Amino acid sequence: MVVQLGRYPAARHVIAHVSDTHLLDGGALLGGEADTVGALASTASQLALLGTALDAIVVTGDVADLGEPDAYRRVRAVLEPLAAAAEAELVWVMGNHDERDAFRVGLLDADPAGDAPVDHVVDVGGVRVIALDSSVPGYHHGALDGRTLAWLDAQLSEPAPYGTVLALHHAPIPTPIALMDVLELRGQDALAEVVRGRDVRLILGGHLHYATNGSFAGIPVAVAGATAYTLDVAASARKLVGVDGGRSFSLVHLFDDSVVTSVVPVGPHRVVAGFAEDFFEEIEALSPAERLERFSRKPSA
Repeated sequence: MVVQLGRYPAARHVIAHVSDTHLLDGGALLGGEADTVGALASTASQLALLGTALDAIVVTGDVADLGEPDAYRRVRAVLEPLAAAAEAELVWVMGNHDERDAFRVGLLDADPAGDAPVDHVVDVGGVRVIALDSSVPGYHHGALDGRTLAWLDAQLSEPAPYGTVLALHHAPIPTPIALMDVLELRGQDALAEVVRGRDVRLILGGHLHYATNGSFAGIPVAVAGATAYTLDVAASARKLVGVDGGRSFSLVHLFDDSVVTSVVPVGPHRVVAGFAEDFFEEIEALSPAERLERFSRKPSA
């Protein structure tokens, strides 16, 4: 149980936002360099620490690097037991590296459906999570075709009890990385017309391989960093540099009237500071005034 110590109560819903795992058949190194299997295992270890606090795990695309069935089996075998133990929903979103039918069969237990977009809805304790397929078969840029936009419009015709979270691979925000700009989501004006003024509280995305935030049509947008590798935003404007570090996933806390997203670095990392559980037991036993006096006041010189 989370005890309220400050102004804000515990979040009503907590979502783990994971993206761009890019697994290959047989667990091979990505590009012969990046250990995506090990990175996913480290991510899972940190997710497991959250226990039953999670209400959902949302994976925003590029689950596999080449759309191979074995890659989907491997990612599912890691994340599905975690979601089951947490009694959390597991939401899969298509990315540009994914293949639609292999994705349907391997992750959704659905039948092949050719080039039809993989759009679906998952209820997370009253939060409607809508997974949109922004992939374009044969290409790496994103787009939402007329079928998806019409379907989304119908889904949003009635508000959900605690609002809606959209999840798609190609987030509708700018990027300072020029080559990634070429691979952005196209047709954003049409999407804005559908979502503006509805009950969409947050848009989740991936694709960029670094954690970032923005807004679209008045809605907050949160992009999760990749677990496969990280793109260096500080690199030269004429370079695309992927580094074997800086991996992360995000946590989304949905409060009644606000949304907070936080970046979680994927470890293991050496602990250099912190407080033990007995600290929290001690502070919980104090009155608000005593907490301020004992733990908020700076020590005298």
